Amino acid sequence: MNAPAGTLRAVDRLKTGPRFTPHDAVRLNNMFRGADTLAMLEGVLKDGLAGEVAVVSSFGAESAVLLHLIGTIDRQVPVLFLDTGKHFSETIAYRDALTQQLGLTDLRILTPDPTELAERDGNGLRWSFDPDGCCEIRKVRPLAKALAQFDASFTGRKSFQAATRANLPRFEIDTSDAEGRLKINPLIDWTSSQIAAYFILHDLPQHPLIAQGYPSIGCSPCTRPVAPGEDARSGRWAGWDKVECGIHGPREEPFL
Repeated sequence: MNAPAGTLRAVDRLKTGPRFTPHDAVRLNNMFRGADTLAMLEGVLKDGLAGEVAVVSSFGAESAVLLHLIGTIDRQVPVLFLDTGKHFSETIAYRDALTQQLGLTDLRILTPDPTELAERDGNGLRWSFDPDGCCEIRKVRPLAKALAQFDASFTGRKSFQAATRANLPRFEIDTSDAEGRLKINPLIDWTSSQIAAYFILHDLPQHPLIAQGYPSIGCSPCTRPVAPGEDARSGRWAGWDKVECGIHGPREEPFL
């Protein structure tokens, strides 16, 4: 039906700009400068300052802290877990037990595209000669697809974990995303002592592999125990010139 003469028809427009800009990240960092982590999380989740948000969790050595903090505010926040098909069995069991204990209601298990997996890693051994390609298939692509519906994601990164994470802010723009998605690092300024104290205070279960010398836990073929005094992430991709899986790439923070 045509609009009556003399009236203006509303024009549908597609939003083509980024979700967030670097200026938005700076503004949020300034807004929460000096605020404790829980207050920051409440602002993001209750006031919708970052739009639709999901938490990306490996259910690794320290994951319980961030999941507990978020769960105290909203247990319905989507939790994205990348099931690469290469995890330790202990990680899968820990994921299920922790999800139940914390009462998280929206665990989403992401898996690689079966066709791509068959074409590029049919024998499951790509990790042994091309770990970047393995991570691309099993982590980067599935996560990118899942995050397309969100405006921001929480990560569990902390500055003490590695030199590549030493100077990351709480809020940053995801450099792997052309749409301007926010990446939020609520625990970036926490120390290892604070993490340990939080586990004790809230009676959180430890990942079972910690007792076996794994302070950072990824896929089983690419993770080894860490010797005393070594960087916590030195057991990841040992022997390779690789420090991140591609979800948090070296391009995001120069190696210092």
